[in-house]
Amino acid sequence: MASTRPSAVRENTDDLDSPSAAPAEPELPLSMSTSTLLHPSNLPSTTAQALQHIHETLDPPTQKVTIRFQPLPGAPPPSPKWAAVKVSASQNFESVVSFLRKKLGVKGGNGLFVYVNKVFAPGLDEGVGGLWRCFKIDDELKVSYSMAPAFG
Repeated sequence: MASTRPSAVRENTDDLDSPSAAPAEPELPLSMSTSTLLHPSNLPSTTAQALQHIHETLDPPTQKVTIRFQPLPGAPPPSPKWAAVKVSASQNFESVVSFLRKKLGVKGGNGLFVYVNKVFAPGLDEGVGGLWRCFKIDDELKVSYSMAPAFG
């Protein structure tokens, strides 16, 4: 009696381990050599270069973002001269905290707790431009501060 199974189905699996029985590579809709984005000459040689390129593309040093400082209860109010400042988008959040420490006269050993939108405390290595893009309100990054932990 003839088998009713399709010819592509193998009944004996003993020959699956042999090199000649290796499955063919699946067809790709676009080969790597024809893609301008994936071509090796267009890829950065290191991850650091790739990240630097992305950082420079998204947050060029010439782009300025507005940061508005808001005191939390118990913190001194900002001076009207620096209640809202423009900062380069390429700077890290550490520069914002340093600026705030200097303006408030807070020494390095004393506590200064800084929050974005009264919700979270970003890492000092976070980019100001990235924070602004993700959490801006009315085209300003709202930075709240206190001398003691205010949340959590």
